[in-house]
Amino acid sequence: MFDVCVVGSINLDLVAGMVRLPFPGETVMGHSYAEHAGGKGLNQAVAAARAGVSVAMVGAVGPDAAGETLVGVMDREGIDRSALIRSESPTGRALIGVSDDAENLIVVISGANQSVTAETVPAARVVLSQFEVPMEAILKAFRTARSVGAITVLNPAPAAVAPPELLALTDIVVPNEHEVEL
Repeated sequence: MFDVCVVGSINLDLVAGMVRLPFPGETVMGHSYAEHAGGKGLNQAVAAARAGVSVAMVGAVGPDAAGETLVGVMDREGIDRSALIRSESPTGRALIGVSDDAENLIVVISGANQSVTAETVPAARVVLSQFEVPMEAILKAFRTARSVGAITVLNPAPAAVAPPELLALTDIVVPNEHEVEL
């Protein structure tokens, strides 16, 4: 049994640094660029693994270099990926603009993340998810978790209407600041 199972997104983050974010229709020049492993799900899995607990990841990557890069991250971090789906869709991406005053603008392209079904959810003490994968997959994972007495934790981001059944299956809700406001 794992300590934590994350059912969530796996993205390659494409991050551009700039003095300020553009207004709609405006172009600004960037001063830096980097690519990072990301997706709320993979970020949660890496954080849990680095905290010293055993972690399984339920997610999906595509048949591309980004998918291979992110599989390598999971392997290096010691994250079990036996429930990982290899989708025909491209690996998810996040296009992120970050201003010098630390404001950001993020566009997520789900890609393979929409293939997550949670048909297999490894046994774990805690199951985490967020709204970057299909709602039905989260419901299935939380039903499975509840049936074996696992604690369920939901980060309801990006903001979406949560079905009443999902809220009833959720032990802990951890919203981001923006989701609280919405």
